[in-house]
Amino acid sequence: KLFFCSLLFTTTSCYETNLHTLSTLIENTPQNSLIVAPEVCLTGFDYERLEQAQSFSLKALERLKEISDDKIIILTMIEEVNNKTYNMLKVIHNGKVIHTRAKEKLFKFGGEEKYFVAGEEKDFEVIEVSGIKIAILICFELRFKDMWKRCEGADVVATPSWWGVAREEHFKSFTKTLAIMNQCYVVASDSMNEECTKMSAIVNPQGKVLLNGNKPCLEVKYNNKEIALMRRYMDVGIG
Repeated sequence: KLFFCSLLFTTTSCYETNLHTLSTLIENTPQNSLIVAPEVCLTGFDYERLEQAQSFSLKALERLKEISDDKIIILTMIEEVNNKTYNMLKVIHNGKVIHTRAKEKLFKFGGEEKYFVAGEEKDFEVIEVSGIKIAILICFELRFKDMWKRCEGADVVATPSWWGVAREEHFKSFTKTLAIMNQCYVVASDSMNEECTKMSAIVNPQGKVLLNGNKPCLEVKYNNKEIALMRRYMDVGIG
């Protein structure tokens, strides 16, 4: 059995505190969990300390590898590669980074393009881990129809986010509709920070939404029969 876990916590100005919070939450999840954390939850968009954030990400990555046995950890972190800075997705499992890509659709309204280099379309893929097909959309990428199409066939779409509270209804609508359209689970994790929606959620293939409320971790048992049933009942050509 596999559990989906959506995390919800506040990112502080202290990177060590954030890592401790994240590590503790991960360690308290069940074995065989797929865990989604908020976008850049270890540092936030700390543009004034980019070099520190990049260095800390390297340290944090080693810690997360240590606690990833029988768990799939999905998050983004600020990373430098070849003297370029990226908002970098990491999928960590059994002590290894098994997938990585840079955020493709940068949020220009928040100035991301001034600090980060955008990822490339070719780097996006649906990955398979322990028999489950996983697609990942990073925050603003939820708004792009072409990226929804690329997720087709996934059993779950993970969405690590830092989503503005002023657009809370958009976040609710996108995540629910994505689950219905692609007939899959959506595990959405947003930050508890003041400017964010504070609304992590797990949506099943029929569009039923479970919200975190004030829970730091929302858990739902994965049922692949839900996906098969929905795709057979309402056949729209998704394999």
